[in-house]
Amino acid sequence: MASSLNSGSPAPSIKVQHWLRGDPLSNFKLGKIYIPVFVSITCSGCGPALVRLAQLQEQYRYIGIEVIGIVANKRTATVDEALAEVDAWVTKWLPNANIRIAFDYSGEMDKLWMDASLSFQHPQAFVVDRDGSIAFIGHPDSLEDVLPKVTDGSWRASAEAKNAEKERIAEGEIDATENALRRRIRAADIEDWKSALSVIEEGINLFPDKISLRQSQVSMLIGEMRDMEAGWIALAQFARDAIERNSEDWLFAAVEEFFGPHYDYSELPFAERLSLGKELSERILILCAQQDALSLAESYETIAYYYNESGDNGLAVGLIELALNLVDGGPLPDEDKQEWLAHLLRVLTEYKGEAAFYGGIMPPPK
Repeated sequence: MASSLNSGSPAPSIKVQHWLRGDPLSNFKLGKIYIPVFVSITCSGCGPALVRLAQLQEQYRYIGIEVIGIVANKRTATVDEALAEVDAWVTKWLPNANIRIAFDYSGEMDKLWMDASLSFQHPQAFVVDRDGSIAFIGHPDSLEDVLPKVTDGSWRASAEAKNAEKERIAEGEIDATENALRRRIRAADIEDWKSALSVIEEGINLFPDKISLRQSQVSMLIGEMRDMEAGWIALAQFARDAIERNSEDWLFAAVEEFFGPHYDYSELPFAERLSLGKELSERILILCAQQDALSLAESYETIAYYYNESGDNGLAVGLIELALNLVDGGPLPDEDKQEWLAHLLRVLTEYKGEAAFYGGIMPPPK
């Protein structure tokens, strides 16, 4: 699958029926720089990305830069229901919005921009240069470095821009192949599990760095097929690979597969599972020393699974209590903070075997 929208391409049309903030925009004016950014209300990083982009627009307003938030297709029973959900989300993140916000209910903008550029992740930013052509496609976090070079005219001809575009297209082609593979997995799953497992294993050979495929393999063997012998082999190999890679993402995923509430572990070798779990948890503790407060809270919650099951319930309880303090003092919107605190209280109640309280909050019923 080839990308038809690349750096240097003319910017596609703006085909939006619903503008939630700001005046409707029908075309890009020459001489201005526009940053359409595609977001989703189910994407955890999209709200913060919009906030940063609104600040970036203020920083560059004097030279005519405008950010346009485009909320990706959010399908519900009616357009009015979708608009209400999106409006509430925008209000939460940008209560005093100073950027235009559009809602792509029809999916037309997704086709013209996201699909055409092989973009599959949110948030995704596009920079439309003063001549109406695309100067950059990528994650909004890159704009602080890219935008000054776009504004002074040095970006598009630079080796940095060419390399970034080459890498983006290569990643997009991989994502397109992976998406096609996942469609095959879903189709095979409807027919029979063995066929789905075969496609998953094909995917692991194609994409050895994709954690989600390893998780799908374990889930299929243990959760669906109940092939505990083959499932344990796959699960143990996942853990050993995570330890060898010494990657936070792999270590986290492996601990969650080993001790999370996903499966009935009673038929798996208990001592071996605890031994690998101990090594995974110790690696996470070493790596998390440099994390910010919220990431550290997530780390503590994850490894508490292991300590609870290994019999060190006191340490598991202590880790959850530390996580509660970190989340409470973290920079989250109040709604998200209360939701996470309530979740941690449910876990703490389970570990303590009695009702747990924090700051006047009681654990909600399961």
